Amino acid sequence: MASNVDLSEFLRRCRARISPESVGLPQHGAYRRVPGLRREEIAQLAGVSTDYYTRLEQGRDIVPSDNVLEAVARALQLDDAERAHLFDLVKPAPARRRRRAPGVQKVRPGMRRFLDSFEDHAGFIIGRRGDVLATNHLCRVLLADFDAMPYRERNLTRWIVLAPEAQELYADWEKVAAEMTAILRLDAGRHPDDTRTAELVGELTMKSEHFRRWWNDHKVLNRTFGQKRFRHPLVGALTIDYEAFPLPGDDEQTLFLYLPAQDQTSQEAWRLLASWNAGKPAARPQTTTPSSTERSTP
Repeated sequence: MASNVDLSEFLRRCRARISPESVGLPQHGAYRRVPGLRREEIAQLAGVSTDYYTRLEQGRDIVPSDNVLEAVARALQLDDAERAHLFDLVKPAPARRRRRAPGVQKVRPGMRRFLDSFEDHAGFIIGRRGDVLATNHLCRVLLADFDAMPYRERNLTRWIVLAPEAQELYADWEKVAAEMTAILRLDAGRHPDDTRTAELVGELTMKSEHFRRWWNDHKVLNRTFGQKRFRHPLVGALTIDYEAFPLPGDDEQTLFLYLPAQDQTSQEAWRLLASWNAGKPAARPQTTTPSSTERSTP
């Protein structure tokens, strides 16, 4: 099964990155021919048999208890996102099949009005797999007019990885694009049967050598705040701070708000960007529902 292959690669790569010295083992030795720890060492740290851990890492059809998974997560020094990903990957297939198929995500009207009320913040709402569900005026000037794109192209990861203008916009494009790939990997583990996610990963794998390399790294990430540097075509160099807010009552929708960093260059660039935005006509109403000519597969 694909999920077992993902589990196997994920565990193997996590094990390979751990320095033996970090757990009190010698760094060098005739027996240490591969980077990181050996399977038996992880098994010992987790308090399970070597055979059991080996079967787990090989992606065998076993269902470890939560206590065993917690022990393995500690032994592999997983962070919160990696731990959640581990639990997602080992969920039994019958439990996944019992889940209701996800529908097309929509942003409720009140949240759209709330989003448009921000005049000094760039704001947007992200759904599953990084789909852009709604944006405000300043976001469309800062990033892109996702509403003008075909329905299936309104995806932040797709745009960042594939769009030439995104590569020009982000001063640290490779770092940002690699992080978006890791976020998508986390989402894919949470929804292993989502056909839209599989289609997106397939497209990006075919079209981007960078994405193929990052995807094969099996890294996962969850970003709730941070900072990004831009080279904006209208206002030049600009650094923003961002915060992410999960929306209550709307499962798997997250509001992102961008505001300028406190340095003078970013503050001045933001004021100029906001004034440019203020002179633009109001955007047409957005919709996340596909037209009659587009498939509505979630």
